[in-house]
Amino acid sequence: MIPSNELRLIDANLNRLREGIRVVEDMFRYIYNDKTLASRLKELRHQARLECYEALLDSRDIKNDVLKQSTASEQTRQDIYSVMIANFKRAQESARVLEEFTKIQSVQNSETFKYIRYELYDLEKALTKITSNSK
Repeated sequence: MIPSNELRLIDANLNRLREGIRVVEDMFRYIYNDKTLASRLKELRHQARLECYEALLDSRDIKNDVLKQSTASEQTRQDIYSVMIANFKRAQESARVLEEFTKIQSVQNSETFKYIRYELYDLEKALTKITSNSK
């Protein structure tokens, strides 16, 4: 049984991971009209799941989140490219947290998040080359 405070951390990072991937996925779907890259991102987002949804939801405590206020850097983006980079970093960092904390319960889950993290590193490199040329 995973303690509630650890479930809360996992829940927040699962949400952050999927949200970050979704932002980049939608950019490649709607802005760049790139089915292949959007589909790769969608597949990663769908892999970012754990089987304990109800427990994760029960642990959610948004009212007591001590850092729920946005920082100035989170409130500003210069252009589409900066949106993409911010969301890649958000997703990669969350994947790392999930990789570490799921080791406690499941090596298989940990390896899934490690795989997602490395795929995001690879996609970031490829996609920033594509998009920086169109800036």
